[in-house]
Amino acid sequence: MKKIMITGCNGQLGRALNQLYEKESNITIINTDVFQGEGIKSLDITDVNAVVSFVREIKPDAIINCAAHTNVDKCETDIDNAYKINAIGPRNLSIAATETGARLMHVSTDYVFQGTEDRALTEFDAVGPTSMYGKTKLAGENFVRDFGDKYFIVRTAWLYGDGKNFVKTMLRLAETHMEVGVVKDQYGTPTSALELAKAIKYLLPTENYGLFHGTCEGSCSWADFASEIFWLAGKNTKVNYITTEEFGSLTRRPAYSILDNYMLRLTTDFAFAPWQDAIAEYMKTVSV
Repeated sequence: MKKIMITGCNGQLGRALNQLYEKESNITIINTDVFQGEGIKSLDITDVNAVVSFVREIKPDAIINCAAHTNVDKCETDIDNAYKINAIGPRNLSIAATETGARLMHVSTDYVFQGTEDRALTEFDAVGPTSMYGKTKLAGENFVRDFGDKYFIVRTAWLYGDGKNFVKTMLRLAETHMEVGVVKDQYGTPTSALELAKAIKYLLPTENYGLFHGTCEGSCSWADFASEIFWLAGKNTKVNYITTEEFGSLTRRPAYSILDNYMLRLTTDFAFAPWQDAIAEYMKTVSV
């Protein structure tokens, strides 16, 4: 019986992983989060002693780190906590995983790039985060490399699943608004948490360690994505295509953050679904 420990199990990706693994009779999932709940063990990943002690006790075969400080705007002012969760947490998990021989799967982000290139970026392109969220997530990646042994780092972007996300925000707005303004000059790839979970499940048993990009195929702007959501939901809400400057934000977000799943193509036969297919599947089950 293999044991897989999931941190941040209450998040969108954590829930998708649980959904994917629930029918696997030869795998036991140990769910952890900051707060204990039904079937969830309490674990503060920013406490190295707590992490090492916990991992020593349960002896997982693999650890999937889904925990993160993902409030991009708040990271700009909540800097200490952003570094603790996004950088120190992965460091602690890497230390514990290396000591016990567990594999570590760490989830990162497109925000590690500057976001000014007008092409899809591969794992071999230079990083250069401009936001505190991106800087702390890059620090987490570097700690995994420094302290990890058998590790995978998977960068993703524009994630949606079971939880708070852009799709549900748009659907809620459609209930009370005839028109919504959505940014037209930020480009990326909407990515289903379930599709990402499939990629993680594919990689985890292998020895194909290292850095990967993991997003659905294709690209669009946030405004294009909103239009697709309304069309699939049968909503008549009009999308007004606005600029980032018109929208306003505390944080500089990547203007062009399309990730190329280059390493997956080079080293595996795994392929993500096109983003249009993935959102169509998601919309069959989503509730606001």
